[in-house]
Amino acid sequence: MRRHGLDWVLMFAVLALTVLGTLLVWSATAHRDALTGGEPTAYLKKTLVNVAVGLVLLVMVLATDHRWVRILAPLVYLASIVGLVLVLVMGSTINGSRSWLQVGGMSVQPSEFAKLAVIIGMALLVAERFEGSSKRRVGSVEVIGMLVIAGIPAALILLQPDLGTMLVLSASVFGVLAIAGAPGRWLLGLFAGGVLAATVAIQVGVLKPYQVDRFMAFTNPDLDPRGAGYNVEQARTAVGNGGWFGQGLFDGSQTRSGFVPEQHTDFVFTVAGEELGLIGAGILVILVGLVVWRALLISLNAPDVFGRVAAAGIACWFGFQAFQNIGMCMGIMPVTGVPLPFVSYGGSSMFAGMLAVGLLQNIHLRGTPALPTRFSASRVLAATR
Repeated sequence: MRRHGLDWVLMFAVLALTVLGTLLVWSATAHRDALTGGEPTAYLKKTLVNVAVGLVLLVMVLATDHRWVRILAPLVYLASIVGLVLVLVMGSTINGSRSWLQVGGMSVQPSEFAKLAVIIGMALLVAERFEGSSKRRVGSVEVIGMLVIAGIPAALILLQPDLGTMLVLSASVFGVLAIAGAPGRWLLGLFAGGVLAATVAIQVGVLKPYQVDRFMAFTNPDLDPRGAGYNVEQARTAVGNGGWFGQGLFDGSQTRSGFVPEQHTDFVFTVAGEELGLIGAGILVILVGLVVWRALLISLNAPDVFGRVAAAGIACWFGFQAFQNIGMCMGIMPVTGVPLPFVSYGGSSMFAGMLAVGLLQNIHLRGTPALPTRFSASRVLAATR
């Protein structure tokens, strides 16, 4: 297998997002003494540590022999299941969701790692069924197996309940199934089943009242402007304040006043909109688009089924999570509490994202020497079958 260099476009986009995210998190926290304990650079230092650890993880994965990546995939999946179980048994509740484990002085969110574990678990199942076999199409047996792999962590995440991660995981699973060539009847059935399951979850009380209120506020933000609709209204106001060029980094009026809740995590995009304006926020969106685009191209050029499906799944994960995060800041998606990849503050999110980028680079190193400039989903589907 011919080896070649890193995908430097992907690396540039990821590093640019981390630099931009570090500045935005610093700006969002510098004036909030309740968060920083009176130390304006507290979250700057924490974010730099998270980025450094994430880059080490990235290098470790991209430098690992691809055979070991596949051998370790089941262990990664099992570890994520154990982490999710421990969260339910002894986890900490933050913002209404039991999603965190306290490890020493750190808070770890296993559901962030479960996203990657599910993707590589599904990719491994497809690879084991197809490679070295005359089988050319994904059938019901494979689809059921992939759904079982995704269903176990999904059920544990729903019990927390972590609705945001559940939505991202569902979108990633749907994308993996589509890329793997699952029959259309399965995809249609899963979509209809997801809508039905969400309806039932609301009716029987699986979702907590505040989560239901957030969906109601999404449909009508004026319904409860000081309650469930407060976040959306403040986020939209902050983004709208930015105009074309923004009010300047560290000078956003909404940001300095602390009107937007969770602005260094879930609503970090509002800092970009207010302080960097449409131009700066647009650059951030373009960088996210570059990451997704390169992941899809790596999928297209992957030398094996495992690489094709895993890279496509990561692209779906990053793409939908970014859309969900930015969308809720703009008022076009419900508030569910998901971080913006490589931008929001949070060690677990950063580490999981960097591990995924390391896997993308690992796949790319074994792919074709030159990536095409155009992507065709039909080519990926044809190559997978």
